[in-house]
Amino acid sequence: MTNKRARVGGTAASAKFAEKHYLYRGNCLEYLKTVSKESVQLIVTSPPYNIGKEYEKRQRLDEYLENQAEVIRVCADKLKPTGSICWQVGNYVHNGRIAPLDMELYPIFKGLGLILRNRIIWHFGHGLHCTRRLSGRYESILWFTKTDNYTFNLDPVRVPPKYPNKRYFRGKRKGELSCNALGKNPSDVWDIPNVKHNHVEKTEHPAQYPVELVERLVLSLTNRKDTVLDPYAGSGTTLIAALMHGRRGIGAEINAGYRQIAMKRISMLEQGKLRTRPMGKPIHGTTP
Repeated sequence: MTNKRARVGGTAASAKFAEKHYLYRGNCLEYLKTVSKESVQLIVTSPPYNIGKEYEKRQRLDEYLENQAEVIRVCADKLKPTGSICWQVGNYVHNGRIAPLDMELYPIFKGLGLILRNRIIWHFGHGLHCTRRLSGRYESILWFTKTDNYTFNLDPVRVPPKYPNKRYFRGKRKGELSCNALGKNPSDVWDIPNVKHNHVEKTEHPAQYPVELVERLVLSLTNRKDTVLDPYAGSGTTLIAALMHGRRGIGAEINAGYRQIAMKRISMLEQGKLRTRPMGKPIHGTTP
Protein backbone atom coordinates (compact mmCIF):
# COMPACT_ATOMS: atom_id res chain seq x y z
CA MET A 1 0.00 0.00 0.00
CA THR A 2 1.42 3.38 -0.98
CA ASN A 3 1.76 5.96 1.75
CA LYS A 4 0.25 9.14 0.31
CA ARG A 5 2.32 11.28 2.67
CA ALA A 6 5.48 9.96 1.00
CA ARG A 7 5.02 11.90 -2.22
CA VAL A 8 7.67 14.54 -2.86
CA GLY A 9 6.51 17.74 -4.53
CA GLY A 10 7.54 18.26 -8.14
CA THR A 11 8.51 15.91 -10.98
CA ALA A 12 12.19 16.78 -11.41
CA ALA A 13 14.46 14.29 -13.14
CA SER A 14 16.21 11.80 -10.86
CA ALA A 15 19.63 13.36 -11.44
CA LYS A 16 18.41 16.79 -10.41
CA PHE A 17 16.60 15.32 -7.42
CA ALA A 18 19.72 13.47 -6.26
CA GLU A 19 21.85 16.59 -6.66
CA LYS A 20 19.49 18.65 -4.50
CA HIS A 21 19.11 15.98 -1.84
CA TYR A 22 22.67 14.78 -1.57
CA LEU A 23 23.99 11.72 0.30
CA TYR A 24 27.78 11.58 0.32
CA ARG A 25 29.53 8.21 0.44
CA GLY A 26 32.40 8.53 2.88
CA ASN A 27 33.56 9.91 6.21
CA CYS A 28 31.29 12.59 7.63
CA LEU A 29 34.19 14.91 8.50
CA GLU A 30 35.33 14.84 4.88
CA TYR A 31 31.84 15.75 3.75
CA LEU A 32 31.29 18.43 6.38
CA LYS A 33 34.31 20.31 4.99
CA THR A 34 32.30 20.89 1.82
CA VAL A 35 29.21 22.26 3.60
CA SER A 36 29.03 26.06 3.80
CA LYS A 37 29.33 27.77 7.17
CA GLU A 38 25.97 28.58 8.82
CA SER A 39 23.99 27.08 5.93
CA VAL A 40 22.07 24.31 7.75
CA GLN A 41 18.86 24.90 9.71
CA LEU A 42 18.64 21.52 11.43
CA ILE A 43 21.07 18.71 12.18
CA VAL A 44 19.49 15.42 13.26
CA THR A 45 21.53 12.29 13.75
CA SER A 46 22.08 9.14 15.74
CA PRO A 47 25.83 8.44 15.87
CA PRO A 48 27.34 5.03 16.60
CA TYR A 49 27.12 4.19 20.32
CA ASN A 50 30.57 2.55 20.46
CA ILE A 51 29.11 -0.83 21.42
CA GLY A 52 30.68 -2.91 18.65
CA LYS A 53 27.96 -2.92 15.99
CA GLU A 54 28.99 -4.06 12.51
CA TYR A 55 29.29 -0.46 11.28
CA GLU A 56 31.71 0.75 13.96
CA LYS A 57 35.09 -0.02 15.46
CA ARG A 58 34.90 -0.15 19.24
CA GLN A 59 37.12 2.38 21.03
CA ARG A 60 37.91 3.40 24.57
CA LEU A 61 35.19 5.71 25.80
CA ASP A 62 37.55 8.70 25.98
CA GLU A 63 38.66 8.12 22.36
CA TYR A 64 35.04 7.86 21.24
CA LEU A 65 34.15 11.12 22.98
CA GLU A 66 37.14 12.88 21.37
CA ASN A 67 35.91 11.76 17.95
CA GLN A 68 32.39 12.89 18.70
CA ALA A 69 33.67 16.25 19.93
CA GLU A 70 35.35 16.89 16.58
CA VAL A 71 32.23 16.03 14.60
CA ILE A 72 29.97 18.09 16.88
CA ARG A 73 32.30 21.10 16.65
CA VAL A 74 32.22 21.06 12.85
CA CYS A 75 28.46 20.52 12.82
CA ALA A 76 27.93 23.53 15.08
CA ASP A 77 29.94 25.64 12.64
CA LYS A 78 27.55 24.69 9.82
CA LEU A 79 24.42 25.58 11.78
CA LYS A 80 22.48 28.77 11.05
CA PRO A 81 22.00 31.21 13.97
CA THR A 82 18.31 30.20 14.00
CA GLY A 83 19.18 26.51 13.77
CA SER A 84 18.97 23.46 16.01
CA ILE A 85 21.01 20.32 16.50
CA CYS A 86 19.41 17.09 17.77
CA TRP A 87 21.73 14.27 18.88
CA GLN A 88 19.87 10.98 19.47
CA VAL A 89 21.77 8.48 21.63
CA GLY A 90 21.43 5.54 24.00
CA ASN A 91 23.91 3.95 26.39
CA TYR A 92 27.51 2.86 26.02
CA VAL A 93 27.69 -0.59 27.62
CA HIS A 94 30.88 -2.30 28.74
CA ASN A 95 31.15 -5.35 31.04
CA GLY A 96 27.57 -4.87 32.15
CA ARG A 97 28.15 -1.24 33.13
CA ILE A 98 26.38 1.58 31.32
CA ALA A 99 27.39 5.14 30.56
CA PRO A 100 24.46 7.29 29.33
CA LEU A 101 25.89 8.93 26.24
CA ASP A 102 23.73 12.04 26.53
CA MET A 103 25.37 12.76 29.89
CA GLU A 104 28.83 12.09 28.48
CA LEU A 105 28.24 14.31 25.42
CA TYR A 106 26.45 17.22 27.11
CA PRO A 107 29.68 18.99 28.21
CA ILE A 108 30.89 18.99 24.59
CA PHE A 109 27.80 20.85 23.37
CA LYS A 110 27.84 23.20 26.37
CA GLY A 111 31.50 23.99 25.77
CA LEU A 112 30.61 25.16 22.25
CA GLY A 113 28.07 27.60 23.63
CA LEU A 114 25.05 25.60 22.41
CA ILE A 115 21.89 25.93 24.49
CA LEU A 116 19.98 22.85 25.65
CA ARG A 117 16.24 23.30 25.09
CA ASN A 118 14.95 19.80 25.80
CA ARG A 119 16.13 16.35 26.71
CA ILE A 120 13.54 14.32 24.82
CA ILE A 121 12.92 10.76 25.98
CA TRP A 122 12.05 8.34 23.19
CA HIS A 123 10.17 5.44 24.78
CA PHE A 124 9.60 2.22 22.86
CA GLY A 125 8.11 -1.12 23.81
CA HIS A 126 10.53 -3.66 22.38
CA GLY A 127 14.24 -4.37 22.76
CA LEU A 128 16.84 -6.72 24.19
CA HIS A 129 16.02 -8.42 27.48
CA CYS A 130 18.69 -7.96 30.14
CA THR A 131 19.40 -10.57 32.83
CA ARG A 132 21.38 -8.61 35.44
CA ARG A 133 19.80 -5.16 35.13
CA LEU A 134 16.47 -3.73 34.02
CA SER A 135 15.80 -3.96 30.29
CA GLY A 136 16.33 -0.65 28.48
CA ARG A 137 13.26 0.77 26.78
CA TYR A 138 14.21 4.35 26.03
CA GLU A 139 16.82 6.52 24.38
CA SER A 140 17.20 10.28 24.44
CA ILE A 141 17.46 13.22 22.05
CA LEU A 142 19.44 16.26 23.15
CA TRP A 143 17.97 19.31 21.42
CA PHE A 144 20.31 22.30 21.34
CA THR A 145 19.96 25.69 19.65
CA LYS A 146 22.76 27.94 18.49
CA THR A 147 21.17 31.16 19.79
CA ASP A 148 18.07 32.36 21.63
CA ASN A 149 16.59 33.42 18.28
CA TYR A 150 15.70 29.92 17.08
CA THR A 151 12.95 28.49 14.88
CA PHE A 152 10.18 26.69 16.75
CA ASN A 153 6.84 25.88 15.14
CA LEU A 154 4.49 24.32 17.69
CA ASP A 155 1.27 23.95 15.68
CA PRO A 156 2.49 21.24 13.24
CA VAL A 157 3.39 18.90 16.13
CA ARG A 158 0.50 19.47 18.49
CA VAL A 159 -1.16 16.31 19.81
CA PRO A 160 -4.82 15.63 20.63
CA PRO A 161 -5.89 16.99 24.03
CA LYS A 162 -6.80 14.52 26.76
CA TYR A 163 -10.20 16.17 27.20
CA PRO A 164 -11.01 17.71 23.78
CA ASN A 165 -14.47 18.99 24.76
CA LYS A 166 -13.57 20.39 28.18
CA ARG A 167 -14.95 23.91 28.71
CA TYR A 168 -14.65 26.68 31.24
CA PHE A 169 -17.48 26.35 33.74
CA ARG A 170 -17.39 29.87 35.18
CA GLY A 171 -16.03 33.36 34.62
CA LYS A 172 -15.97 35.48 31.48
CA ARG A 173 -15.03 32.48 29.32
CA LYS A 174 -17.74 30.16 30.65
CA GLY A 175 -18.79 27.67 27.99
CA GLU A 176 -15.72 28.21 25.80
CA LEU A 177 -13.27 25.42 25.10
CA SER A 178 -10.50 25.42 27.71
CA CYS A 179 -7.97 23.75 25.41
CA ASN A 180 -6.31 24.86 22.20
CA ALA A 181 -8.50 23.82 19.26
CA LEU A 182 -5.39 22.68 17.36
CA GLY A 183 -4.26 20.38 20.16
CA LYS A 184 -1.83 20.54 23.04
CA ASN A 185 1.90 20.99 23.28
CA PRO A 186 3.48 17.51 23.27
CA SER A 187 5.55 16.50 26.26
CA ASP A 188 9.24 15.64 26.21
CA VAL A 189 8.42 11.91 26.41
CA TRP A 190 7.61 10.41 23.00
CA ASP A 191 6.04 6.96 22.67
CA ILE A 192 7.00 5.79 19.19
CA PRO A 193 7.55 2.12 18.21
CA ASN A 194 11.14 1.31 17.32
CA VAL A 195 11.96 -0.31 13.99
CA LYS A 196 12.00 -4.06 14.50
CA HIS A 197 11.49 -6.94 12.07
CA ASN A 198 7.72 -6.43 11.66
CA HIS A 199 7.85 -2.65 11.21
CA VAL A 200 6.77 -1.32 7.80
CA GLU A 201 9.99 0.72 7.53
CA LYS A 202 12.43 -2.11 8.36
CA THR A 203 15.52 -2.49 6.19
CA GLU A 204 18.74 -4.46 6.65
CA HIS A 205 20.26 -1.66 8.73
CA PRO A 206 20.71 -3.00 12.31
CA ALA A 207 20.03 0.28 14.14
CA GLN A 208 17.32 2.06 12.18
CA TYR A 209 15.14 4.67 13.87
CA PRO A 210 11.57 5.50 12.78
CA VAL A 211 10.70 8.32 10.39
CA GLU A 212 8.17 9.77 12.86
CA LEU A 213 10.92 10.46 15.37
CA VAL A 214 12.57 12.84 12.89
CA GLU A 215 9.35 14.19 11.39
CA ARG A 216 8.46 15.89 14.68
CA LEU A 217 11.84 17.61 14.75
CA VAL A 218 11.69 18.64 11.09
CA LEU A 219 8.20 20.11 11.39
CA SER A 220 8.86 22.02 14.61
CA LEU A 221 12.44 23.23 14.04
CA THR A 222 12.49 24.10 10.32
CA ASN A 223 10.46 25.80 7.62
CA ARG A 224 9.85 24.66 4.05
CA LYS A 225 12.94 24.63 1.81
CA ASP A 226 15.29 24.67 4.82
CA THR A 227 18.28 22.30 4.78
CA VAL A 228 18.40 19.31 7.14
CA LEU A 229 21.71 17.49 7.64
CA ASP A 230 22.55 14.04 9.00
CA PRO A 231 26.31 13.35 9.32
CA TYR A 232 25.64 9.65 10.11
CA ALA A 233 22.86 9.07 7.58
CA GLY A 234 22.59 5.26 7.88
CA SER A 235 19.45 4.07 6.11
CA GLY A 236 18.49 7.65 5.19
CA THR A 237 15.66 8.20 7.68
CA THR A 238 16.55 11.82 8.44
CA LEU A 239 16.73 12.73 4.76
CA ILE A 240 13.41 10.99 4.12
CA ALA A 241 11.65 12.89 6.92
CA ALA A 242 13.02 16.14 5.52
CA LEU A 243 12.00 15.43 1.93
CA MET A 244 8.50 14.33 2.95
CA HIS A 245 7.85 17.83 4.25
CA GLY A 246 9.40 20.00 1.55
CA ARG A 247 12.85 20.43 3.09
CA ARG A 248 16.24 19.70 1.55
CA GLY A 249 17.98 16.63 2.95
CA ILE A 250 21.75 16.12 2.87
CA GLY A 251 24.20 13.89 4.72
CA ALA A 252 27.01 11.36 4.67
CA GLU A 253 27.22 7.60 5.09
CA ILE A 254 30.52 5.76 5.11
CA ASN A 255 29.08 2.26 4.57
CA ALA A 256 28.37 1.60 0.89
CA GLY A 257 25.65 -0.94 1.65
CA TYR A 258 23.73 1.38 3.95
CA ARG A 259 24.07 4.24 1.51
CA GLN A 260 22.58 2.02 -1.18
CA ILE A 261 19.64 1.25 1.12
CA ALA A 262 19.15 4.96 1.79
CA MET A 263 19.25 5.87 -1.90
CA LYS A 264 16.72 3.15 -2.70
CA ARG A 265 14.37 4.47 -0.03
CA ILE A 266 14.76 8.03 -1.31
CA SER A 267 14.01 6.83 -4.84
CA MET A 268 10.88 5.04 -3.60
CA LEU A 269 9.85 8.21 -1.81
CA GLU A 270 10.21 10.20 -5.03
CA GLN A 271 7.96 7.67 -6.77
CA GLY A 272 5.37 7.74 -3.98
CA LYS A 273 6.00 4.09 -3.12
CA LEU A 274 7.76 4.34 0.24
CA ARG A 275 5.80 3.00 3.19
CA THR A 276 6.18 4.72 6.56
CA ARG A 277 4.29 4.50 9.81
CA PRO A 278 1.94 7.53 9.90
CA MET A 279 2.87 10.21 12.38
CA GLY A 280 0.59 10.14 15.43
CA LYS A 281 -0.82 6.69 14.73
CA PRO A 282 -1.99 5.14 18.05
CA ILE A 283 0.11 2.26 19.29
CA HIS A 284 -2.63 0.26 21.02
CA GLY A 285 -0.13 -2.48 21.81
CA THR A 286 -0.25 -3.74 18.22
CA THR A 287 2.51 -4.07 15.65
CA PRO A 288 3.30 -0.84 13.73
